[in-house]
Amino acid sequence: MIRVLLVEHTRLVRGAFAALLAREDDIEVVAEADGDGDVVERAVACRPDVAVIGVDSREGEEIAVRGELQARLPECRMLLMMASTTPERLRRLLDLHAAGVISTDAPPDRLVHGVRKLVRGKRFVDPEFALAALDAGANPLTPREVEVLRLTADGTPTREIAERLCLSAATVRNHLSAITRKTGGRSRIDAVRIATESGWV
Repeated sequence: MIRVLLVEHTRLVRGAFAALLAREDDIEVVAEADGDGDVVERAVACRPDVAVIGVDSREGEEIAVRGELQARLPECRMLLMMASTTPERLRRLLDLHAAGVISTDAPPDRLVHGVRKLVRGKRFVDPEFALAALDAGANPLTPREVEVLRLTADGTPTREIAERLCLSAATVRNHLSAITRKTGGRSRIDAVRIATESGWV
């Protein structure tokens, strides 16, 4: 049997996913959680093969407490569910110990397929997310430029960005000029729009 821990903060949605998985002869939902701080301990107690975690459940229980789940249960694979994503966010999630990512709008059998694929030691990325990532193209921004642009998008003033990133104000302005040039934007606001729509931030 494939042992599954199901984490979703909405009880009705969680029940629907549990019922879907329970229909399969080779899958057993051994525990459920609402993503309210007990995911890792619940997983350690029931030792699932796969933890299916809704990313909206406090950002996937902070992506299973930033790797603690994988550190304590290396045999447990993590499948994240989300309504939507961007190519950049998808890459970040896969870098944060997730073995798979699936859309909550996917057909029911795709969740079952994803769980089985993870148990076989493979990765699973929802085809719709994978196609969007391929269509978006490579991110021309450096990691530091992405940090600067995210803070700019939040309305953070240049001096505060400099303080938070331990940079000089002049360096931040240089980064913003480079970002505007690389994105082809006419202004910082335009650069934020283009980068967001392209999935680079």
